[in-house]
Amino acid sequence: MNPQAFPSIDELGRTLFEHAYVTDRRLATVLYLTLKLRKPLLLEGEAGVGKTQVAKTLAEVLNAPLIRLQCYEGLDVNSTIYEWNYTRQLLHIRMLEAQNCDIDEQTEQDLFGEEYLIKRPLLQAIELTESGTAPVLLIDELDRADEEFEAFLLELLSDFQITIPEIGTIQAAKPPVVVITSNRTREIHDALKRRCIYHWIDFPSLEKEHRIVSLKVPHAPRLMAHQLVHFVQELRELDLYKLPGVAETLDWAEALVALDAKELQLPLVEDTLGLLLKYQDDFELVRNGHAQRMLEQAKQQLMEQMIQESPFS
Repeated sequence: MNPQAFPSIDELGRTLFEHAYVTDRRLATVLYLTLKLRKPLLLEGEAGVGKTQVAKTLAEVLNAPLIRLQCYEGLDVNSTIYEWNYTRQLLHIRMLEAQNCDIDEQTEQDLFGEEYLIKRPLLQAIELTESGTAPVLLIDELDRADEEFEAFLLELLSDFQITIPEIGTIQAAKPPVVVITSNRTREIHDALKRRCIYHWIDFPSLEKEHRIVSLKVPHAPRLMAHQLVHFVQELRELDLYKLPGVAETLDWAEALVALDAKELQLPLVEDTLGLLLKYQDDFELVRNGHAQRMLEQAKQQLMEQMIQESPFS
């Protein structure tokens, strides 16, 4: 599908929902402009709020290949663009020597042809556009990479071309759809932000998170789904080292369904906290009285919500 095929923001939002991604008006607007203007999109937010899933869902919606570059400290050109298949080149040289063939200038050129090139994600994303298909390029967790890689990325996002000295310059026929994510463990440089459309994805509201759980875990009992969303929302009000994201909420819902739970009970909550919390200090904080209190609050809030929604209220 053509990235510019959506006639309106609402239509894009509906299509994303049909592909099991719940969005709000602001994010739908940002995605619409990303596709219309062909500008890179920078998504920041806490881990587990759905940043990576945006790129995955866009690829599904557009019926386009998804190329993912997972960032980490020490990321370099060989890991992101290309490198030469030195093992294959060496085997070819030894084969020529065994056949008593001279290694002339033409042979050296052949050794640095495309058949000996190992193409990494950024080069793949640029080459795919030559076939008429603009892929979705996901540069995931850019804040984990070094600033040197971020500086290189500035040039790539400006021209969408890569120069390989032995081959020449390869330029994208059309820009790929670029989604960059960051958990903000460090600040992304302003120069890169200026080249992107920026959006912060926050933790969802209670209503939105319940829609997500209902869509992603449709087999969860209705009462339990309401209770667990209320509980997670209460959990995020605590001073935790790592607040649970939507990903953890969905994992917890799936686990509770696997345990045939129909509603939340304190022993069950305490036994399955490992789906929500990942640090021992957070475990201790929640278990020391908070779990019981939050469970009661979640049930009370749910009761009040049901009374308000009742046609007889």
